[in-house]
Amino acid sequence: MAEEQSKAQAGAKALSEPVRVGGSAAEATLSGGELAWRPTGGSGGGGEAGRLELESEVLGVRVDGRALRVATFARGDDAAAAAARPATCGGGERRREREREVVVEMESEEAAAAWGDAMRDRLASLGRPKRLFIIVNPYGGKRGGRKIFQTEVLPLIEAAGILYTMQETKHRLHAQEIAHSLDLRKYDGIVCVSGDGVLVEVVNGLLQREDWNTAIKIPLGIIPAGHKRPLDVTSVVQGKTRFFSVLMLTWGLVADIDIESEKYRWMGSARLDFYSLLRVVSLRRYNGRVLFVPAPGYEGLGDLVEQISSCKSNGASTGVQEDRSNDFNDETCAYAGPSIDEADHEWRSLDGPFVSVWISGVPFASENVMTAPEAKFGDGYLDVAIIKDCPRSALAGLMFQMKDGSYVKSPYVEYFKVKALRIEPGMRVGSTTKGGIIDSDGEVIARGDGSHTGDEIEHLMAYGPPIQLTVDQGLATIFSPR
Repeated sequence: MAEEQSKAQAGAKALSEPVRVGGSAAEATLSGGELAWRPTGGSGGGGEAGRLELESEVLGVRVDGRALRVATFARGDDAAAAAARPATCGGGERRREREREVVVEMESEEAAAAWGDAMRDRLASLGRPKRLFIIVNPYGGKRGGRKIFQTEVLPLIEAAGILYTMQETKHRLHAQEIAHSLDLRKYDGIVCVSGDGVLVEVVNGLLQREDWNTAIKIPLGIIPAGHKRPLDVTSVVQGKTRFFSVLMLTWGLVADIDIESEKYRWMGSARLDFYSLLRVVSLRRYNGRVLFVPAPGYEGLGDLVEQISSCKSNGASTGVQEDRSNDFNDETCAYAGPSIDEADHEWRSLDGPFVSVWISGVPFASENVMTAPEAKFGDGYLDVAIIKDCPRSALAGLMFQMKDGSYVKSPYVEYFKVKALRIEPGMRVGSTTKGGIIDSDGEVIARGDGSHTGDEIEHLMAYGPPIQLTVDQGLATIFSPR
């Protein structure tokens, strides 16, 4: 696809024209996938040179008489866009932080029309979505989903000339119900304005459809960037219960912090740092075992497992995300998850006690936490980071090193890639009754500490029996910048 786009842009006729940018005389060129300008001498000189990559920086273009108005997407302070801003926008009105406009004044309306057509043709060759279905969660975070859509997402979509349908979620699993029944022929992608939970619901809804094998191919994301990446989907199975994860699964320290810190949500983002400190001071360690099919290069890790019992999900129900809805009656037609014949693979194991088990399909857990520095979109593997039993002082240091992913180099951490993995969670060290929390994409799927809140999904997996994760390489597609 990228090669075809490059050929289309390379074959397009290059244009060159004297113009005015930001009130200054310049020579503009449109060649391949780039719009550029440089100042020229004369009474109107003195401006700055600039250039815009059409694929990564330009949202859309419109013609206004002799003016070519180029809507751009700027990350941070874009000096070129700021310099090219017309004087009427430089006064009291502060333009949106991300969407900016470069105004190129042509010598004639005919020239502006010709350049506008040429730029639109080049943008069309990028394969960007033209029709999006947008799901907004107005209750997520600080109930700011609706505002984020209106102020941050909508201006970008309108500037790019994308048609859209927007629907707000009304209750838990509503996004899953929407994805399950949506007429996908009308759209080029689904965008979620929300936290991770709505994206996970959408994936599960698509995989419960009769036409799941084509439905899951629709690109998913938050704000489309014109480029698509394959996204691995992980099947999480326990007996006859199945759940599909797209980001990560945690057990131990990280899950405890993520879930138990909810009672301090009034503190904002500081709640995570605060509760992390509490958990380091009052450190929990968990007995248990992790079994895995190693990726190439990790075959020597752990101990060889001579025999492994089957954990297949024949006739599995999607109880974790599905049983609360009566709309999904054709379970046998839904996606059954990737299959793996345990007998045909060499399984290895690591024994606890563990401080944390962190399984991820993406590099970052948040803006400031790099969970899996070697994780890559669509590589077909899960990245596993296990913090073994370690002193509190060493753990405190590891927490700081999570910002850049360097914590995985610690002798207290085992970091490796797997094709499949099975968790056999046990009780806390020193307790015979209290286990831990297993958290997948921000939702509790198993809990062994004897507590349960009304906000959690009703049909949890059991804490104790094995939970198996198997990755389906590139099953879904996600919008992503290059």
